[in-house]
Amino acid sequence: MNALVFPGQGSQYPGMGKDLYDSRSDIKEIMDYANDILGFDILNIMFNGTEEELKRTKVTQPAVFIHSIAVAKALQNSSIEMVAGHSLGEFSALVANGVLSFEDGLKLVYERALAMHEACEQTPSAMTAIIGLKDQLIEDVCKEISTEDHLVVPANYNSPGQLVISGHLSAVTQAGEILKEKGAKRIVPLPVAGAFHSPLMQGAQDRLAKAVEKVKFNKPCIPIYQNVTAEAVKEVDEIKHNLLIQLTAPVKWTQTIQNMIADGCKVFTEAGPGKTLQGLIKKIDPSVEATSIS
Repeated sequence: MNALVFPGQGSQYPGMGKDLYDSRSDIKEIMDYANDILGFDILNIMFNGTEEELKRTKVTQPAVFIHSIAVAKALQNSSIEMVAGHSLGEFSALVANGVLSFEDGLKLVYERALAMHEACEQTPSAMTAIIGLKDQLIEDVCKEISTEDHLVVPANYNSPGQLVISGHLSAVTQAGEILKEKGAKRIVPLPVAGAFHSPLMQGAQDRLAKAVEKVKFNKPCIPIYQNVTAEAVKEVDEIKHNLLIQLTAPVKWTQTIQNMIADGCKVFTEAGPGKTLQGLIKKIDPSVEATSIS
């Protein structure tokens, strides 16, 4: 079985999507349409902007989404039997399996980006990748030091030996120091604006919920394995619920890939900028085939 997987924030790069735009008239048309939907020239930022300009959440998220859908359209692979997306990439996956239209997907992604940006401005917060420790140890440290005003939680289960923590800046910093003492190989602060996939995103979740209720969700043509449950989902109400909860809950990427493999997937194709997911999948299970098309 074959799967398409879609990357999230952090995979962007200057010039992203320019080759596709120049080489395919059908892709040029849909990317130009993205400018009309958003009301500003995001393509100019994607093609000619700096890394700093692309790092802004309200630019990054729609840019990665647009590029991912362009790649998926270029692939036009009818043999795909399941999809998944890492964080933001879940919206790309929902367009790929027919649940959302491109227009509605992009509108939701932009609303999500604005909501998350707003939530990030409310309190000093951060995300840090912990490399080289067991998940349970990281979970225990987070639970031990976390309080309502000093919150730190597991946010991204990326692969065995790589777990991202998220929360108040002070708590994330403290947890990193403790985990370094406990033998972490590396503590890597992430270049993001705030505490994604933590309870600090509750305001963003509430704002996105209002936007989701205005959008039509179709029955998927193939299952999506969602971040919150790591399991195949085909019911529209469950998809919508999981999409919202994702903002405040951890991304179970390791578990997602393991479940997709258990359900028969042998070939993963990453559609979108970068090769992050390809690398993570190979760490999760070196026996499967994982490629990246950007």
